Amino acid sequence: MKKSDLKRQVTAAIQACLDKKAEELSILEMEKGSGAFTDYFVLCSGTNPRQVQAIADEVELRLKTTGVRPAHVEGYKQGEWILVDYVDFVVHVFSEKARKFYDLERLWKTAKRVEPTDLTNKVRAKALPKPKSRLRKRTATSTRRKNA
Repeated sequence: MKKSDLKRQVTAAIQACLDKKAEELSILEMEKGSGAFTDYFVLCSGTNPRQVQAIADEVELRLKTTGVRPAHVEGYKQGEWILVDYVDFVVHVFSEKARKFYDLERLWKTAKRVEPTDLTNKVRAKALPKPKSRLRKRTATSTRRKNA
């Protein structure tokens, strides 16, 4: 898979998490020699099992619309720690209690922490044209009307 496609998919997963009000979003870029089986971990928390499930559902739905389906999903029924495995990246959606208990950030402390904007800015700069400003330019006529 191309690196830009991977970043686009990870970005879609991140946005899905944020749209469902996920808390404590964290992205880890795994080191090649670390023994990690994937390139990225996306970690986030929900406040209750229903929200944890809703976040995982939104991630699956968002990526499914781009033609990407998870290779494996674990923990959905319990809603404490849902793992959505896309092979090149894994989304972990935790309850607050499970997140503290398993503490994957500590376990994978050698991984590089990435901000969501690091992924989106790089993808946008290469793949998407800049959006046009929606602000109307002020002309002498519109300024006169407003001041009249």
